[in-house]
Amino acid sequence: MTARSAGAAETGRGRVLPRSLPGLLLVLAPVAIIALFVGVPVVLALGLSLGYTGGLNSTAALIGQNVHHAAGLAPTLGAYADVAGTPEFWSDLTTTLLVTAFSTLIVLVLAAGIGLFLRLNGGWFARALSVIAVLPLFVPIVIASWALLTFYSGDGFVRSVFAVFGMEGPTWGYTTVAVVIGSVWTSLPFAVLMVASGMQSVPDALIEAARDAGASVARIVRTILLPMCTVPLLIAGTFTAIGVIGSYTVPYFTGPNAPTMLGVTLTEYFTAYNQPQQSIVMAFVVFAAASGIGAVYVWANFRGAAREGATR
Repeated sequence: MTARSAGAAETGRGRVLPRSLPGLLLVLAPVAIIALFVGVPVVLALGLSLGYTGGLNSTAALIGQNVHHAAGLAPTLGAYADVAGTPEFWSDLTTTLLVTAFSTLIVLVLAAGIGLFLRLNGGWFARALSVIAVLPLFVPIVIASWALLTFYSGDGFVRSVFAVFGMEGPTWGYTTVAVVIGSVWTSLPFAVLMVASGMQSVPDALIEAARDAGASVARIVRTILLPMCTVPLLIAGTFTAIGVIGSYTVPYFTGPNAPTMLGVTLTEYFTAYNQPQQSIVMAFVVFAAASGIGAVYVWANFRGAAREGATR
């Protein structure tokens, strides 16, 4: 490289740095806040679960029950062994995963159905349906959970209607079915907004061309609308799954005492049983599962960005 070209490169770098500096300063504040209020507590919690009970973890270790202490710098997996050796934990974990899977599947089916109806038909009925689907977004989760519990309880509305006709109605209050219904209720609005917007973004020309070629509605849905809405469906599914897998209010109000979801179990271990290490272990299990689901969200974003770049 000649002296002239080296000088030009230095000048170029000098010009880039001042331009990027304001952006770096703007990003620095939120990153610092996230690191301070999210990153540091996560690191401390991980250290406490591994037996590092000194420093900021000393108070929790002092008042906690069944606390395992690390031997010097070597971590201990005693808390993890306690949780893994509890049959109730595996039952709660299975319930959590099943409720998450069923709730996410139902939400996606309902959101896709509403989005398709809006895209293909429209009209006042479709708009009213979309408003009803989005209505739970404005109802607090606590109120919705209590309403669902009283609606499906042993003396609730459903059994009362059945009793009028001399029939025995189902009792879903304090059951896993009620947790699934509540999870679908709270998760459906966002999924409908995401999927319906994705359906509306499909060009009319593609649908009209398929109709002119003699394609049926089912074929248009299968070959055009659903494939082009894969990314919105994946994003809606990941947000729904992450929200359900870590939920507390819905399973606490509407679910059974056992088995229950891990969000309720780890809270009980922390507050009622005073076992902070074991509750943190369960929290990291939920975090690991949510991270796996979040990986799908990241992949969907990259795929969407790649598709937009390819079409430009």
